[in-house]
Amino acid sequence: MKPRAYCRGLAQRMEEMADPEVAAGQKAYMRHQFEFYGLKSPVWKELVRDYIRKEGVPAPGDDLETVTRLCFQWPYREMQYAALTLLEKSWRQTGPDHIRLLEELILTRSWWDTVDALSKWVGCHFLRFPRQIRPVTESWMAGHEMWLQRVAIIFQLGYREKTDTALLFDYIQRVADSREFFLQKAAGWALRQYARTDPDEVRRFVHTHPLPALTRREALKHL
Repeated sequence: MKPRAYCRGLAQRMEEMADPEVAAGQKAYMRHQFEFYGLKSPVWKELVRDYIRKEGVPAPGDDLETVTRLCFQWPYREMQYAALTLLEKSWRQTGPDHIRLLEELILTRSWWDTVDALSKWVGCHFLRFPRQIRPVTESWMAGHEMWLQRVAIIFQLGYREKTDTALLFDYIQRVADSREFFLQKAAGWALRQYARTDPDEVRRFVHTHPLPALTRREALKHL
């Protein structure tokens, strides 16, 4: 199935199950930034799984990139969630250039829900192509795109003992003067997660570096 037909078929399934009352609540929760079909998480997840069982996953490469781009351009948020599911199903078959697509999607219709989900696949990608970590994340931190900076801080959330603490602490210090809520929160989240692996190291870092109150509070929440 061609990419546009694939997306139209998926959207049609969602339209058939749309719930305007649920959609109104979802839209309000997301600060009226996006339209919704009104599909709760278990509903759209099952719908997407069923669609994939019948139509398959677009082949990694041009088909996957085109489908995910089309989904991210769709006005209804559930289509972006569907694209994230497709990325989940195919990330092991993608190549090093896949990071360009992930970066593009991070900057498309950006908000915490899709950005944080994409950060997980960025982390998975970097585990496969570790030589990309420093040059790609350095370029993100040097730029002025807050969402890319957030991903550079949180992509290691699942790394545990593999966490590059020098990189993590460096990036957190670089945004320490930022007033952006999503950066302060990201820094605290990353520290809190790493504290599960090395709580003493996180304590030392927090107590020896000037950090926003929100970051400190989040970092030490479970210590």
